[in-house]
Amino acid sequence: MEKFIVMGRTRLEGTVRIGGSKNAVLPIMAASLLTSKNSTIFDVPHLTDVLTMKKVLEHLGARVNFTSEVLEVDTSGVNRHEVAESLTRQMRASNLVMGPLLGRFHRVRVSHPGGCDIGSRPMDLHLKGFQSMGAAIHERYGFIEVEANDLHGAEIHLDFPSVGATENLMMAAVLAKGQTVIRNAAKEPEIVDLQNFLNGLGAKVKGAGLDVIRVEGVTSLNSVEYTIIPDRIEAGTYMTAGAITGGDILITNVIPEHLEPISAKLRETGVTVTEYPDSVRVQCAGRARAVDFKTMPYPGFPTDMQPQVMALMATADGTTVIAETIFDNRFKHVDELRRMGANIKVEGRAAIIKGVPRLSGAFVEATDLRAGAALVLAGLAAEDATIIENIYHIDRGYAQLDGKLNGLGARIMRVNNHR
Repeated sequence: MEKFIVMGRTRLEGTVRIGGSKNAVLPIMAASLLTSKNSTIFDVPHLTDVLTMKKVLEHLGARVNFTSEVLEVDTSGVNRHEVAESLTRQMRASNLVMGPLLGRFHRVRVSHPGGCDIGSRPMDLHLKGFQSMGAAIHERYGFIEVEANDLHGAEIHLDFPSVGATENLMMAAVLAKGQTVIRNAAKEPEIVDLQNFLNGLGAKVKGAGLDVIRVEGVTSLNSVEYTIIPDRIEAGTYMTAGAITGGDILITNVIPEHLEPISAKLRETGVTVTEYPDSVRVQCAGRARAVDFKTMPYPGFPTDMQPQVMALMATADGTTVIAETIFDNRFKHVDELRRMGANIKVEGRAAIIKGVPRLSGAFVEATDLRAGAALVLAGLAAEDATIIENIYHIDRGYAQLDGKLNGLGARIMRVNNHR
């Protein structure tokens, strides 16, 4: 196991480039299973989760080549409809192969997925949608089996705008007979990216980014070349890193419109955010002001940025109330921030933070992906050194976080625990 040693009181300055979106590339990799032709995907980040999804595709019979941020997928040899339990438990996004496999082979078997332990994320919305399309569901021995000899279009209303359910149902509908209408669909930019990829294959999908998505089933698909959108959560993390260190950072290869919920909240804290066509500049002089916020489905404030901005609020001037409305167990980083001197009280799904002038270095543990990023940011602003363990969580969603931050003036060492 590796860990980070983060030296504190470091002001970040310079330019950093954002890579392709983790939350876009994983469903797009899964969607490549819909066709027997080749898919070439550009700007793919080197993340542990991407490598896990690569293993999932290879386990199913695909041939995958991944070099220099280019992923080439040949799915002509895919001949399995069951994902190994060892892979499914590593990453929740592995459940995204269900829709493509059901559409192409009319059956799929997976174990209940794993991933970050940030609260209940049931599969019921996915399965109810599949049932509406004519599938039979069997859950036994920890596995989910879905079969549909006659997969057909349907009217589906999601009880909650779930990103994963929206993506899975979009993909299942591509090869189904007739039209599928998904109402109360998730609106995230990654949904739009998936639609664009599917249409590049020859699918007929429209409405992504709106409440209602319509998919007209087709009988065959083509090969495609596609470039992934930039990662708005990675960008937001560097924006917050600039704010918490009183820095001046230019963040390139972004879509500023995707960052608007984050930019607006940072501006409320007194941070200067300047937008350019494909970049944003973050400047912060002095201590940030405390502001309240709550996580919401897009275009609201993203739950994946809550831990990082909580770290900023831990050092802000005043008292902050954060309401977490998406996940019921996404405050595990609170105890770790407290070890660093943060004054945080949790009441149900709300956290009350009284900002302190300075955090102090400590031994802490990354409990999940975004919590790990929050601890790195807190460590950059703290007195002395912070040691962060279990950084494999961080590597799941950030490519070379330590290297990119060091390029901005941070002092972060990656070391092996056995040394």
